[in-house]
Amino acid sequence: MFFFDPMYLLFLAPAMLLAGWAQWRVHSAYAQASRYAPSTGYSGAQAAHTMLESAGIEDVEIDRVDGFLSDHYDSSHKVLRLSPGVYGQRNLAAVGIAAHEAGHAIQDATGYFPLVLRNTLVPVASLGSNVAWLIIFLGFFLHMFGLIMAGIVLFSGVVLFQLVNLPVEFNASRRARIALLESGMLTLEEDAVVGKVLNAAALTYVAATLSSALTLLYFILRYGNSRN
Repeated sequence: MFFFDPMYLLFLAPAMLLAGWAQWRVHSAYAQASRYAPSTGYSGAQAAHTMLESAGIEDVEIDRVDGFLSDHYDSSHKVLRLSPGVYGQRNLAAVGIAAHEAGHAIQDATGYFPLVLRNTLVPVASLGSNVAWLIIFLGFFLHMFGLIMAGIVLFSGVVLFQLVNLPVEFNASRRARIALLESGMLTLEEDAVVGKVLNAAALTYVAATLSSALTLLYFILRYGNSRN
């Protein structure tokens, strides 16, 4: 229904363009940074381990997980999972991405409030992203405005999660770059290359937030038009 509405596509156009540009920048920056080995010769896993050790964190495991750029920190199991292209690779892209994920582990260990809030919102965002569309569609189909509003409220949880996630991701990258420089794992010249990778990745989160916010606005306007 919504995907065939020209107005919906018009609403999402800015987010779609930003997402496409962000993905191009991520692949471009990743490819460029992958060509340079860090002066320390560290792999991604070694850089993450050193960063966690420097922060006094001893209860976080570092595991290898399949997939391309599937790197993430699992706070529920205290595991930092790195993709094959990051775990054992000795290049600046691997070091930067691994350090970013280690930044999340440090956030968790220090009780960084935005991360705590984001983790609390995960069930809400999951429910909203999986169920809200169906509820809103049924509401329009059955002309039940209360059902439409319920779906909009649920989808608002997705937008809230995305908004909270932004400072979490930016802060993890900031922690990573500071730690890599202060520990001597990166030079200033190497930090500039790593910064391009992390900044490009941050754009993908901005695009996701913009997409969810514009979708919510579209739903609200459609709801108002239907009531009128």
